[in-house]
Amino acid sequence: MVHLEDKEQYIFYEYRDSSNKTIPSEESSKDEQRRKLAVAISVSFFSVLMIVLTFYWRKKKLRGNIPQEKGDDEAHEEKLELPLFDFTTIVHATNNFSSDKRLGQGGFGHVYMIQGTLIDGQEVAVKRLAHKSGQGVREFKNEVILCAKLQHRNLVKVLGCCIQGEERILIYEYMPNKSLDSFLFGMFYSSRELLDWMKRFNIIFGIARGLLYLHQDSRLRIIHRDLKTSNILLDNELNPKISDFGVARMFTENQMEANTKIVAGTYGYMAPEYAIEGIFSTKSDVFSFGIILLEIVSGRKNTGIFYPNQGFNLLGHAWRLWKEENPMKLVDACLEDTFTISEVLRCIHIGLLCVQLHPEDRPNMASVILMLTNENTLPQPKEPGFLIERTPIIEEQSSSKNMTNSSTNEVTVTLLDAR
Repeated sequence: MVHLEDKEQYIFYEYRDSSNKTIPSEESSKDEQRRKLAVAISVSFFSVLMIVLTFYWRKKKLRGNIPQEKGDDEAHEEKLELPLFDFTTIVHATNNFSSDKRLGQGGFGHVYMIQGTLIDGQEVAVKRLAHKSGQGVREFKNEVILCAKLQHRNLVKVLGCCIQGEERILIYEYMPNKSLDSFLFGMFYSSRELLDWMKRFNIIFGIARGLLYLHQDSRLRIIHRDLKTSNILLDNELNPKISDFGVARMFTENQMEANTKIVAGTYGYMAPEYAIEGIFSTKSDVFSFGIILLEIVSGRKNTGIFYPNQGFNLLGHAWRLWKEENPMKLVDACLEDTFTISEVLRCIHIGLLCVQLHPEDRPNMASVILMLTNENTLPQPKEPGFLIERTPIIEEQSSSKNMTNSSTNEVTVTLLDAR
C-alpha cells in the first residue's frame, strides 16, 4: 500500500495492485497518447511528401527533361492538352509504319497517312519523330502545346499525340493535296497548271489571314519562324493551312521582338536580322511571307535557281525587273491569260514591300490584308535585304603550249543596305 500525503499528489505516483501489476498514472497515459499522435502525424506528413515528390518526378519525366535556351517562352512548362493515343494502336493503324503508308519525310522524322481506323473513320496524318533527336523532342512538345491552343481555318488542326518511351508522335488532319511546294516546284509542269491565278491568289490571301491570326488575333502571339511553301498544306479545295510549329515561339502581349543564339529555320526564307543576328519578330514572318508570295507568282523557288546572264536568285531577279519597270516578266508562264494584270502587279509590289532590309520598313500582316483587298496607292519598295549573286571571276591559265582563258563562278550572299 502506498501512503499519500494528499489527493493532489496521486497523479505523480504509481502503485501496484494485489496482482503485482504496475498501474500507470493519469499523466503517463497522456504522454503515451501524445507520443502516438506525434508518430501518426510524422508518418502522414512523410507519406504526403513522398506522394508529392513522386508526382513531381513523373511530371518531369513526361516533359523529357528538355533543356531550355535562354529567353525561351514558358510554353514547355504547360501540360499537354491534346488527346493521348496509345503507341500500340498507332503501330497497328500504320501497319508498323510501313513504307506504303508514308507520305513524306520532315526535318525530324516521317509522316504517314491513316485511313479510318484511329479517329471515327477520319483520314489523319501521323508525324513520327526520329529516335535520338533531342531537338526534335523539344520541337514536338512545342508544337503539341501551341497547336492545342490555336484554332483557325488557315492553320492545320492537330487531333492528338503519343508520348511513350522514346516515341513522340503527332496526329493531325490529313491534307490530300500535300504541300504548296509540291505544286509549284514539282517534277511535272501540269501540277503548276492546276493552280490558276484565282487559286494562287486565294492561297496568298489564306496564308496572310493565318499569319494575321498568329500575330494579332489569337490569344497568344506566335512567331512561326519557319514559314515556307513546304509548310503550307492544301486541303481538298486547295485552301492553304499553315503547319509545322516545331520552332515557333510565343510572345507576351507587349513583346515586340526576341533574340536567340539558336537560329532555326530555312535559308532562303529567313529575314536578314534573324539569319545574321538571331533577332526575330512578327516582321521576320512577314519577310518569309514576301518570299512565298513571289514564289507563288513566279512558280520559281527563291533558292537554288539562278537566272541566265543575270546571276541572281528569285529575289534578285524580281528586284531587277522592278527597277527596269518590267515586273510582269516575273509571272509564271503557265498562268497565260488567267489573271488580272493589276492584281498580279499589286501582289508583286506587296511581296517586295515584305522583303525589305529593315523590319520597320516592312508592313505588318494587318496592312498586308488591306493591301490585298483594296486598290489604294502603295509605297515604293526599297532594295531587298538578301540577294544571292553569282559573280564571274576570270582566271588566266598558262601552259608551255598555249594560253587559254577560263571562267569560274562563285556564289556569294550579299547583304545590301536599303537606299
